[in-house]
Amino acid sequence: MMKKRNTILLLGITAIAILIIAQIIIIRGILKQNHEMLYLRYRLLSQEALVSLRRQYKVDVYDTVRFILDEYSREVAAELPLIRDEAEMNRKKGEILDYFTMTLNQEEYLSDYLSAYFERMGVEKDFTSRIEIRNLEIISTDTFPIIRTFSFFGKQPPEQTGGGKTAARTDISPAAGSRLLVERRGLEDNYYSLFFEFFIDFSDKRKMVLQASSASLAMSLFSLVIVVAIFMLTYKNLMEEKRLSDLKTDFINNMTHELKTPLATITVAGKTLEMERIRQDDAKVLETAKLIGKQSVHLNQLINMILEISMWERTEFQLDKKKAVIEEVMNDIVYSFRIGPGNSATITQNYSFNGLEADIDLVYFITMINNLLSNAVKYSARDPVINIEGFAENGKIFVRIADNGIGISKSDQKHIFEKFYRTSSGNIHKYKGLGLGLYYVKKIAAAHGGDVTVSSKPGKGSIFTVTIPY
Repeated sequence: MMKKRNTILLLGITAIAILIIAQIIIIRGILKQNHEMLYLRYRLLSQEALVSLRRQYKVDVYDTVRFILDEYSREVAAELPLIRDEAEMNRKKGEILDYFTMTLNQEEYLSDYLSAYFERMGVEKDFTSRIEIRNLEIISTDTFPIIRTFSFFGKQPPEQTGGGKTAARTDISPAAGSRLLVERRGLEDNYYSLFFEFFIDFSDKRKMVLQASSASLAMSLFSLVIVVAIFMLTYKNLMEEKRLSDLKTDFINNMTHELKTPLATITVAGKTLEMERIRQDDAKVLETAKLIGKQSVHLNQLINMILEISMWERTEFQLDKKKAVIEEVMNDIVYSFRIGPGNSATITQNYSFNGLEADIDLVYFITMINNLLSNAVKYSARDPVINIEGFAENGKIFVRIADNGIGISKSDQKHIFEKFYRTSSGNIHKYKGLGLGLYYVKKIAAAHGGDVTVSSKPGKGSIFTVTIPY
């Protein structure tokens, strides 16, 4: 059975692991798709914004930049032919590239227009922009290449006219990472020719993608939680059914043993009475008859207990309550117990009921207390010592029965009031019983509107406290 349980658990965990992996793959696909959709949306909006910009402005938006760069280029165009040192030439080229890049990024206002356009369209407007120069030449008596990094599949950029043709396009490529290419543009004037790219990058792209994917992510997470919860509930129910099945099997085995004991005694006693020499001895006959009577009573008690438990399962527990002086009832119970099954126990009593009367079913109340006292004697590895206390407080009577028995483990304390449950060592029950005594006690206390609790440590004894309102 343990192997079967482990197999079920392993299969369930494997299935959940496969589901989690599948969900992760699906979620990654959703995030990737939403990422692509995000950039596709902004690519289309950027194209629309560029078209709108060209319609509104008849002049080139880079005219100011063109003028600043041409003035600067005229100065460096006069300096470059005079430089003979290669290191100095490289330094100068780096300075020129930095100036062109700085000017383009500071003086452009395309990013402001795009931000305003995105806001009008109702989408995220915050982003960072960056212009990167791909080709730059200074034109003097000779042409001085400053940087040449851009090509269309190995070809140089298209030639530019004096008016500065635009290689305007938007693109989104895996190599670009999180950046969106809005425009490729060429500018050419008297002393320079350049080609650059205009990029935008959203400051919180991840948040935007997650927001777009939130519904799908929530649904995937919810379905995963539901599946895990159903599995855990199913597994728990399976284990509970197994536990109940084991308890019932254990109950049947114990009940068979308990019933066979008095039956075997009665059978042997009957056989004994058949013997002629026994029948001639009146004392032996009387002794055997008493033994038969005693075992018959025991057998009848076992059968009645089983029938009563069965009846409780089908109908509501019925009590015949009457006023009774609790201290007197307790004294009678203990007195009868002392001269019966508790004759080997040392019993002390300490009551402070002060003549209190309570509405109780006398028969069931006596049975409840007797069960607790009997357990105190049965589950004792040494001479039983029982201390009984009783008091009233906050409209309730308390009866506390403490013993010096074997005690009850924490794990067993959670189940001892359940039907058929019996504490055990391994798979072997050391003490006889049907596992109904404490269940019986709990039912009687609950029927009186009260409760019963236990406090115990293995090897230190147990304390059972019955609480009943009066």
